Formats: sequence, C-alpha cells, structure tokens
Amino acid sequence: MSHASTGVQERPTPTPPAPAGSLSSRALPRLAPVGFAVVSLALGIGIGMAAGWHSRVQWGLLSALLFLTISYVVTSVVENQRQARDRLATSLVWVCFLLAVVPLASLLWTTISRGSERLDLYFLTHSMAGVLGSEASGGVYHALIGTLEQVGIATVISAPLGLLTAVYLVEYGKGPLAKAVTFFVDVMTGIPSIVAGLFILSIMLIAGLEPSGLMGALALTILMIPVVVRSTEEMLKLVPNELREASLALGIPKWRTILKVVLPTAIGGIATGVMLAIARIAGETAPIILLVFGSQLINPNPFEGAQSSLPFYIYEQYKIGEAASYDRAWAAALVLIAFVMILNLVARGIARWKAPKTGR
Repeated sequence: MSHASTGVQERPTPTPPAPAGSLSSRALPRLAPVGFAVVSLALGIGIGMAAGWHSRVQWGLLSALLFLTISYVVTSVVENQRQARDRLATSLVWVCFLLAVVPLASLLWTTISRGSERLDLYFLTHSMAGVLGSEASGGVYHALIGTLEQVGIATVISAPLGLLTAVYLVEYGKGPLAKAVTFFVDVMTGIPSIVAGLFILSIMLIAGLEPSGLMGALALTILMIPVVVRSTEEMLKLVPNELREASLALGIPKWRTILKVVLPTAIGGIATGVMLAIARIAGETAPIILLVFGSQLINPNPFEGAQSSLPFYIYEQYKIGEAASYDRAWAAALVLIAFVMILNLVARGIARWKAPKTGR
C-alpha cells in the first residue's frame, strides 16, 4: 500500500557553521607567507629609516620580528589558534634559517667580489720572492704548495688512524679502554690550535729540530684526528646490524665483514667526515706561525726549511697594511675557499662511486 503525499515539502536541515578549531575553517592562500615577508621587509626598512637606524642588520632583525608577529596575528584572525601556532613555528624556522645563511652568503659574496679583482693566472703561478708589500705584483704559488703538502701529510697520517680508532670503538671497543679512548677523543676535539702547535714546538726544542712543513703537518694531525674519529664513528653506527649479522651467519670472519660490508656501506659518510676534517685544518694559522715560520720563496720540500701556507699568507699580507697586500689577502682567501670546495666535490664523487649499489 502506498502512502498518499501530504503535499508538504521537507526543508533541508541547515549545516551548522564550522567551529573555530575545525579543519574545515577558512584558510589563507599558499602565497600568504610571501606576502607577509614583503610587508614585513617594507615595514622594517621604513621604520628603521624613520628611526634613523643606518645598520641593515637592525632593519633585518626588525623585519624578522614583524614577520613573526604579522604571520601569527593574521593567521589567528583568518584561520584559528592552532593554525596560527603552526605557522608561527614554521615562520620561526625560516627566520632562523635566514639568520644562519645571510652572514655566510655575505661573507662568500664579499670574498668573491674582493678576491676576483686580483685572482688570475699570474697570481697562482708566482711567489712573493723579491716583491715588496706595497707592490702590486707577487702571487700565492709558494703558499699554495705549502698548504697542499702540509694538509696532504696531515691527511695521510690522520685518516688511517682515525678510521681504525673508530672501527675499534664501534666494532670491538668495550670496557674501560674504550671509555678512555672516547673521553680523550672528546677532549681533543676542543683543543685550541695554538695548544697543538705548542706541543709540537716543545718536541722540536727538545729534539733540536728545525722548522719545516712536516712540523706544521704534525700539529694539524693532532687537530684532525678527533674530527675523523667522531664522524667515522657516527657513520659506522648508522650501518644496520642486520648486515653484520647476515655476513657473520654465512661464516665470514668479522674483520672481513668490516672490510667488505660495514666500511663500503658507510664510505659516503666517512669521506664527508674526512673532508670536514680537512676543512677544519686548512684554515689554521697559529700552528703554522709557530712551526713553519713562513717563507717568501718556493720550498717544495716539506721536510726541510721554512714554508708558507694560505692562512699564513693571508695573515702576512694583512699585517703589511698596504692596499696591494689587502688585495692579495682577499685573493688568497678566495683560493682557500675554492680549495676546500673542490675537495668536498671530489669527496662526494668518490662517495657516490664507491657506495654500494642498490636494486630497484
């Protein structure tokens, strides 16, 4: 039996408005943070100029505070408190990122702009032999040779020692000896470079040795070993234990498991750690001043006679105080940055080449 229609149409139930804290509330456009940044920057510059502030750092800090404030207030009004707190945290991360990047970018830009004026092929292939500080000639060849030899010797000594120490701590180290090694590695990480130089200097005085590039390399070795140990140790800890257990289950000795499984798996991180250690010692000046003495001549023999290095050359040219010496110092600083950058690119290439191949 069908029911007769009453002729009354039922009205749809109205949908209640979304509560303030729901996910269906209003949302700002995706480019809203960009707009907040532009408005904050304009306000920061305007207020800074009106207040008579001449420092761009003050303008930037004020703009950062305004950006955080505007982001939080506008998001609270348009969306809700939960989204406002989330946007405030995101904005704070971006502000901290910019505060860290801007000084580095400024330093790099200043070095490139000032150093490129003097950097040329003549500068890289000539030394300072017979050149006065006020003259515009002269180059960095003798310092570049010294840096390559000293850093190379330190790396040849430090990389195997640091790698083997890290392997011992991760794979074999247990008990008081491992704790003592870990403690001394941590202490050596914070040793000032001048202390390492004084230590080698005392050995030189006791043994009656002459200043040479080797003495400076030994001081750099002291500074490099703990960095290599700590970085390699952390990389080895990231290797899954399942890989070790699978290798040992096949009857492979532990030393061969470390050599064929553990180290190839962590080779990328190990190479990066070694490059970080090289970058740590490449710019040291104090040990070179104490142990190498510096030289204006080209000395390709690191085992005899005074040498120079790029950090010492920069310090030496800045100390002269002439316009030409300042230009040479900036150009040498650019060469040092390029040297470290090239080493990092080579390390990444080696790490990718030696990394274990993974299936799709």
